[in-house]
Amino acid sequence: MKDVAARAGVGLKTVSRVVNEEPGVTPDTMARVQAAIDALGFRRNDSARLLRTRRTASVGLVLEDLADPFYAALSRAVEDVASAHGALLFTGSSTENPRREQELVLAFCARRVDGLVVVPAGDDHRYLSPEIDAGVATVFVDRPAGRIDADVVLTDNAGGTRTGIAHLIAHGHRRIGFIGDQPGIHTAAERLRGYREAMADAGLTVRPEWYAMGPTTPERVQAALAVMLSGPEPVTALFAGNNRVTVSAVRVLSGRPERIALVGFDDFELADLLDPPVTVVAQDAPGLGRTAAQLLFRRLDGAVSGTSRVELPARLVPRGSGEIPPSF
Repeated sequence: MKDVAARAGVGLKTVSRVVNEEPGVTPDTMARVQAAIDALGFRRNDSARLLRTRRTASVGLVLEDLADPFYAALSRAVEDVASAHGALLFTGSSTENPRREQELVLAFCARRVDGLVVVPAGDDHRYLSPEIDAGVATVFVDRPAGRIDADVVLTDNAGGTRTGIAHLIAHGHRRIGFIGDQPGIHTAAERLRGYREAMADAGLTVRPEWYAMGPTTPERVQAALAVMLSGPEPVTALFAGNNRVTVSAVRVLSGRPERIALVGFDDFELADLLDPPVTVVAQDAPGLGRTAAQLLFRRLDGAVSGTSRVELPARLVPRGSGEIPPSF
């Protein structure tokens, strides 16, 4: 800093103000100091800064799978907010494994991140209590924390599903199937609840063979659909509980002679280019990430008291597959 000050013809305090983005420096002086910094290759010592501020200007993001387009969009939104606050983002995928989630969270905490945004894989987050008590701001997103009280940002999964089922009912369907993810996953359970509520609101009975919960592998989706489309009362429409189920269902239904109506929860790439284009209930993945990150930084700034629960709406996007009338 002495070398920078000498080259720029200013005092050490002025260099400090420029480096730490403090007020009180004229634009001309700031430009002169920055030119000296660039010429000398000066870099701020973040280890020393940590000792002074007790902040690392870094946050951690733990999500299910960064390769999933939904989580990729969510991650980008978190990164944009972090960048706007001058913070670096560390990201890791839990692969829906609670142990991996815990390992990542604690690894980030060991590196002294200021805060965490977590898409939980497990249902018991008491391991995080000491870190939160020590000042690590934490916001859960997409799913709530388990067994602790913490900030959370969610989609209205049940409400979005009710809208999708009501849309199918409005187009004449009475036998509607539902294929969802593992029932222990919060979003899957909420979407199943929305399906049941929408059917009940319309006075429709749900037969046991009309819904199936479990792994979202193509083989499992194909087997569940085979059951729903057989027997004396086959379904005439299907609600797919997430984008992986929807893609598998499209493959199965495209090879059948019957025209089955389809609505999927979560949009996916090229859904509008299929034949027919796929009607979806779309989540706002960037909105989830942005809202969670903004809440995190408000908490870091001390602007939030108590815990917050934010629920964002989902929206129906009619494209064609959900508007097919019953054909049998």
